[in-house]
Amino acid sequence: QVQLMEAGGGLVQAGGSLRLSCSASRNIFTFDSMSWFRQPPGKERESVAQITNSNRPKYADAVKGRFVISRNNTANTVYLQMNNLSPEDTAVYYCNVDGKTLYGGDFWGKGTLVNVSS
Repeated sequence: QVQLMEAGGGLVQAGGSLRLSCSASRNIFTFDSMSWFRQPPGKERESVAQITNSNRPKYADAVKGRFVISRNNTANTVYLQMNNLSPEDTAVYYCNVDGKTLYGGDFWGKGTLVNVSS
């Protein structure tokens, strides 16, 4: 099993920045990839960013140029730096790991709320 703990959410004004972190209970090299998803109020969960073990990032079009995903292998942590936030970024942000190879499935954190005021 894999436990994930997100942190860093909160209330921020439009144009501001936040950094989310996701700490894993396992060595993150054992995962195929790590991702951030978000679920805005009343909407479906959507992918935000992904980073592979080869450190290749991918971003949703809505966040390209504003968000940066990174990883600290020593700390078993993945980060999401969010800049120039807008009210449309308001959502619960979830950490996800693809652990299919070694753990047989995906794992999710409990989420952290990001609330961007206009």
